[in-house]
Amino acid sequence: MAGSGKRRRATVLDDDERRGRLRLEEAALLLHKIKGLVGWVVAEVSAGRSPSLALHRYQNYCACASAAAAAASLSTCYDAPVGTDVLSLLRKEFHASRLNVLLRVLLVVQQLLQENKHCSKRDIYYMYPSMFVEQAIVDRAINDICILFKCSRHNLNVVPVAKGLVMGWIRFVEGEKKVYCITNVNAAFPIPVSIEAIKDVVSVAHYILVVEKEAVFQRLANDKFCEKNRCIVITGRGYPDIPTRRFLRYLVEQLHLPAYCLVDSDPYGFDILATYKFGSMQLAYDANVLRVPEIRWLGVFTSDFEEYCLPDCCQLQLSSEDRRKLEGILIRCYLHKEAPEWRLKLEAMLEMGVKFEIEALSASSISFLSQEYIPQQIRLGRYI
Repeated sequence: MAGSGKRRRATVLDDDERRGRLRLEEAALLLHKIKGLVGWVVAEVSAGRSPSLALHRYQNYCACASAAAAAASLSTCYDAPVGTDVLSLLRKEFHASRLNVLLRVLLVVQQLLQENKHCSKRDIYYMYPSMFVEQAIVDRAINDICILFKCSRHNLNVVPVAKGLVMGWIRFVEGEKKVYCITNVNAAFPIPVSIEAIKDVVSVAHYILVVEKEAVFQRLANDKFCEKNRCIVITGRGYPDIPTRRFLRYLVEQLHLPAYCLVDSDPYGFDILATYKFGSMQLAYDANVLRVPEIRWLGVFTSDFEEYCLPDCCQLQLSSEDRRKLEGILIRCYLHKEAPEWRLKLEAMLEMGVKFEIEALSASSISFLSQEYIPQQIRLGRYI
């Protein structure tokens, strides 16, 4: 037994070393590509020519008016570019400015990789605020760079400020920091910023539960939900950021656990659910490495309102804005190709014209959500 334990520890160390070497190799290759591009731009300008860059455009869904139209489409929105932008100093001023910003941000990224340092998008913005004007311009330049070099944002050493939370039956090491949620399964811990820094993951959980918002996360913590149900609970506190989405995908892949998602019964709750499963349009070029296709929709469903006899005061009419958003969601191709059952639930919401929040389930009992609803939905397989 002692020998087998030593072998397991040796395997973990070997895996960590391999991952570390791979990261260094990827950084060196990216740095080589960046230097080559910058050198080419300088040479072109020195020769009196105006350099041009072609950037693919991506989307994580397209509009399909019907299931037949979706089935007839053989392409997938996750893989193929849907168009090209040409950035050149000879084109209109918007493109010239976009190219200038891209090159300026690229020089910052080059320095980060050379010095093995990290910074945030906000840090980059404040390096040249008069040139960048607003944060959104820097954000777009970073996306352009990722598309240009076919990499993800973390490969650039540009790190976000994580906002997600996790609790439950899991422990891991993040860099030099030990994150032992398992010693207090009802306490919230921040989601790791860098998946690459995670190692030695151990869990005895039966499943992962993702909840839309922090208020529900805290309700479950107060009810000692993880302690009683042996699970891991994650929240992105609304629309999930990149670290939350990467962490969830990492856990699903490493631990091979089922993942369920609980969101409000409204168009925005569903859009958050879809962001986890299908990705976001803003980061469509990276959808394949951020999406979690295995995630199940646990609730809440429009039909739950009558089934659990919730008070009428908890139910609201869909606004005109809600209806427009819902109608826009319903024509997304993935609801016809990959999740037709989800589409039926949304159509029922639109037909009934009502919405309600997760917290409405607490109307009869403050702990109904944790003691009855969630365990019952999972036990009876009432998820889609």
